[in-house]
Amino acid sequence: MTTTSPVADALPLVRPRKLAGRWMGWAFVGPFMAVFLLVFVAPVLYAFYLSLFQNQMVGGDKFVGGANYLQALGDPQFWDSVIRVAVFLVVQVPIMLFLALFAALALDSGRLRATSFFRISVFLPYAVPAVVATLMWGFIYGPRFGLFGSINDFFGLDLAEPLSSSWILASIGNINTWEFTGYNMLIFYSALKVIPAELYEAANLDGAGTFRVIRSIKLPSIRGAIGIASIFSVIGSFQLFNEPNILKSLAPNSISSYFTPNMYAFNLSFAGQQFNYAAAISIIMGVLTVIVAYVVQLSGSRKDA
Repeated sequence: MTTTSPVADALPLVRPRKLAGRWMGWAFVGPFMAVFLLVFVAPVLYAFYLSLFQNQMVGGDKFVGGANYLQALGDPQFWDSVIRVAVFLVVQVPIMLFLALFAALALDSGRLRATSFFRISVFLPYAVPAVVATLMWGFIYGPRFGLFGSINDFFGLDLAEPLSSSWILASIGNINTWEFTGYNMLIFYSALKVIPAELYEAANLDGAGTFRVIRSIKLPSIRGAIGIASIFSVIGSFQLFNEPNILKSLAPNSISSYFTPNMYAFNLSFAGQQFNYAAAISIIMGVLTVIVAYVVQLSGSRKDA
């Protein structure tokens, strides 16, 4: 007579349940993975494939390996655009994140009146489409028909022209700051709302003031949110395209076809029919964006440690 243990009897039941759980997970992740492969991985692979060829008048496409990448690395126009967005990132991103953090701390302080109105007012510019926001600010910047031009004419002043070559990058930075400060404020404010109340009670018992609470409790608690907002802002800075491309019609002498790397790749591809070279520039910018974003994330992780 043979006997079986209860554990052995349960094994055939446990294994199908585990397999069903695994397939259930793939069933939930599957639609996202399909869309991700279709709209992200496949275009990147195709762009990399294009970057390995050159179109010739005789013979059609010719495999050239890394020749397009070497050409891009030695292209002064490409590096001018990279340096321009790097300066934009270093100046605009800290200002925008500081304003967003200040607004979030003001909302969380509980000392503001009409906080709902203030929160909506700061966040509302993010709901305005980038094209509409850029056109609106472009007409405000106009030297002859805009607000700046009207102020100059009315008061007899000679203020700096926002659409001039000396100020155009700062003007674009102002548009981006106006658009995305509310978005980042919402990230910071959401992180502030989940800080345990016990920390504030302990700080109150210790007699900590407002600035001490901000420095010792609030800022360390939302460091992760600040890191996420910083990474998003870095990626957005390297992807700068809509604002300068729209303002180009209003300031053709200030914005060139290679004002940003994305504009350069776009104009090479659709105006110059240099699809292969534009693909190489896009791949290089993608790699640079990943590297800079990783450095920002790594620096934030070290501070957390």
